[in-house]
Amino acid sequence: MTALFALATSLLIGLADFGGGLLTRRTPALTVVVVSQSIAVVVLGAVVVATGGWSEAGPLLWFAVAAGLIGPLAMLAFYKALALGPMGVVSPLSSIGVAVPVGVGLSLGERPGLLQAAGILVAVVGVLLAGGPQLRGGAPVQRQAVLLTLVAAFGFGAVMALIAQASTTLTGLFLALFVQRLTNVVAGGAALYASARRGARVLPQEGGLRLVRASLPALAFVGLADVAANGTYSLAVQRGPVTVAAVLAYLYPVITALAARGVLSERLRGVQAAGAGLALVGTLLLATG
Repeated sequence: MTALFALATSLLIGLADFGGGLLTRRTPALTVVVVSQSIAVVVLGAVVVATGGWSEAGPLLWFAVAAGLIGPLAMLAFYKALALGPMGVVSPLSSIGVAVPVGVGLSLGERPGLLQAAGILVAVVGVLLAGGPQLRGGAPVQRQAVLLTLVAAFGFGAVMALIAQASTTLTGLFLALFVQRLTNVVAGGAALYASARRGARVLPQEGGLRLVRASLPALAFVGLADVAANGTYSLAVQRGPVTVAAVLAYLYPVITALAARGVLSERLRGVQAAGAGLALVGTLLLATG
């Protein structure tokens, strides 16, 4: 079950990143974060009420609050990086954040077996290659895009590590995710308000509020897929080693590359196909190790 939940996490993150990257090409990144997370808050609030999740309130929710404060910064940095640099570079580079949850697992005393260690190495190499690193002849990557991607990577890793510690039951997980996203909206909303006060653009330059309304289904998908990914990752680490769950969850650049191929008709280069193959091999090693 660990592998299944972790792979679901990679699928959800990959699709959410692809959708968020497309949205930020026309809509300011902070607006995408706030609106998508606001939709997630409404849905999660209804789920918490329906499941009686309020009864699970306790000190562990502070982990969710911390994740909620870090999350908007990571998402904002990532979406801005996607707007500045090629998606094929930004997405795989963000997978470096896997070092955070893996480090947590090792600090808790987890020691992967030989097959699992080999699977981790193969999968990580595959993820980096699946993005199609543009070493020569590709579009130039701004230094700011790289720095923003690294900030986002470690932010995402911290969020995954924190939310995994925020609950021990399914109803508690719903409450933790609600608290995390509510904190996201409060922090992101405050930043959006401050940005507007400084005169920065908070609505699309073309289309304005009308375009935001038209994009609500896509924004809802991005927000809910991101929430679901946090949830499936938490379930994965509750059922198996963090080191295994984290690496499988971080296969999402493969999904992003495939989504770009299917929706935008971007051609997969040889290095990307090889990376996807290695990622699959690493997955099989982790699942059977």
